[in-house]
Amino acid sequence: MPLKIDTFSNIKGGNSLYKALVHPLAAEKARILISKIAAAGPVAIYDPHDTIANMAELYDIGTWDIRHIYVQRLESLGHPVLGRVTQPVTELHTCNAPTLFVAAFDTERLLTQIRHLIPHGVNVITLDDIRLPSEMLTNPRNYLDTLNFATNFALFRDANGLHTTVASCNYWHGYGAKAPVVLWLSLFDQHGKTLAQWQETLPQAIATYRIDSKEIRARFNLPEFTGSLFIHAQHVAGHDVIKYALDTYGDADTVLSCTHDANAWPADFYAGLPAPQDDERVILWIQNSTPVAIPRGGVGINKMGSDDVAWFTDAEIAPFATHALDVASLLPNARWPEQLEVQAGKYFVRPRYEVINTNGRRRIAHANVERTDLNPDPRLGDITKLTGKGYMLPAPILPFDRWRSIAMPTPMARGQSELPLAITLFDASGEEITTYRFGRIPRNESIAVDLETLLTKVGGAFSSGYGHAILNYDFSDGGSADGWLHGLFRYEHKASGHCAETSFGAHIYNIPVTYKDEPQSYIGTPPGLSTRLFLRLGTAPLDTLCHLIYPSSLTWHSHSTTTLILYDKHGSEIAQRSINIACNGSLLWRYSEMFDSESRQHAGSAGAYVMIRDATCRLFGYHGLINGEKAFSLDHMFGF
Repeated sequence: MPLKIDTFSNIKGGNSLYKALVHPLAAEKARILISKIAAAGPVAIYDPHDTIANMAELYDIGTWDIRHIYVQRLESLGHPVLGRVTQPVTELHTCNAPTLFVAAFDTERLLTQIRHLIPHGVNVITLDDIRLPSEMLTNPRNYLDTLNFATNFALFRDANGLHTTVASCNYWHGYGAKAPVVLWLSLFDQHGKTLAQWQETLPQAIATYRIDSKEIRARFNLPEFTGSLFIHAQHVAGHDVIKYALDTYGDADTVLSCTHDANAWPADFYAGLPAPQDDERVILWIQNSTPVAIPRGGVGINKMGSDDVAWFTDAEIAPFATHALDVASLLPNARWPEQLEVQAGKYFVRPRYEVINTNGRRRIAHANVERTDLNPDPRLGDITKLTGKGYMLPAPILPFDRWRSIAMPTPMARGQSELPLAITLFDASGEEITTYRFGRIPRNESIAVDLETLLTKVGGAFSSGYGHAILNYDFSDGGSADGWLHGLFRYEHKASGHCAETSFGAHIYNIPVTYKDEPQSYIGTPPGLSTRLFLRLGTAPLDTLCHLIYPSSLTWHSHSTTTLILYDKHGSEIAQRSINIACNGSLLWRYSEMFDSESRQHAGSAGAYVMIRDATCRLFGYHGLINGEKAFSLDHMFGF
């Protein structure tokens, strides 16, 4: 059964109560609290914010002798909770239990309101007993302030010659963080055992940080490990989200891959998981993100559009443990380009998957959250008439002489029965080359398009040698859609056979009108019409790739006015370059060619980064690392 907990709402945002309950430090205290209450005998519960049911999903309170459950909200009155019918807190004076548990944080005010109702001699225990230390909080006066729980997980591995790094920067400083931002980190092995806990204080600047598995293993004298790195950013401002690039590298120079952050909110379903080709294995990395074990049969996968779910029943997955699930063990007949859906039960954050080829090469990417709250939007057809191309999903088309580029639309909402789509190919100059209409793709049908083959069929060519594709809705044959358009894009280096893949969702770009929350803004309200992208740079011998795309749903400025700002690891500006990208055009560039050797030397080889800024338009970007003709990585960038 899935966990019946509230994690994230697309209306309200993240539920900080969930994060407060599952924090590793809180989990240790919660188990002590639960044992204490069980030993005290009969207990009454005051549940002013409808919290106790969520808590019971995450912790075993079955040993409690619960006599009464009192509520504050009359809307909650009379409903069964944990097998008891709720009563109004005004009846608390009749309580005959020796212990009262108040299922809330910041209870001083709550207790003042009801103290006259608490019978003499009743011992009061509250969730404040599991609070994190005050020095870890951004806002100690409001414990459930979302800024107190800027947390995330990373897949962290240092084993079998494979290493990982988490790379990002202190963007909170740019939003006014007063005190130094501190990262509290806890490393779990594959069984959920804590290997190390430590803190890293970030410079008071928009400076980079890099957490390297190889260095951490040496620092704490650890054995090989594959597990989860829990990250808690303290004293932050502006954002309660931890964004990062996760790079995989190896002792062999053919190991290179990168992927995006984990998206810190567990969901019921994930999609965009590709089935393997005949010469591949696909591993779904399940990182239990909760203090409760995932039971046998708690996780499953199915082919997209099928109700026939194959459940993982071999073993339970311990709290905070990591399990490598070979999808062939559950769906042995699934083959690319079939897509798989993950039944996650809210046990883990957005998962990574790893594709391992029989030639030994491997790549890591992530699945995406499959929305459960969306239905087809009957207004989208008319809205598209007002917004030109409307929702757009841009992706690179790398030079055909070296790479193969493949596009595959992916259903990403439970209510999607079809995808009425088209894909348009653009030259880097902004010239539209051709459009291919998919028609109305049924949910259970997977289509992968080789973009070089598509261009060859129409006799087209890229004058610049590369370009980009735009996936968008096409209602010319009718159909329905919901705005949650996603696609997976796969890139293969022809000479080496090395691959990378990335997936992302569509947005409306560069128009002054808004629809729902589009065009999205990094911070503040839509429309978002500017760019601030972070480009982490590789260290020698790796060079850095960047593919910037200027998509526009309607006609916008003819060219971007983009500045590339090179910083060293301390956040000090080293150099700037100005570039102009044509509307609906793109620019593929390398760090070694964009900035001269003197600037690169001054920036240093470790921790330098480039900030991509444009006040006139919103760009979408992809970044990667390249090791000559041996290996490369590619994924979409993040902004803040």
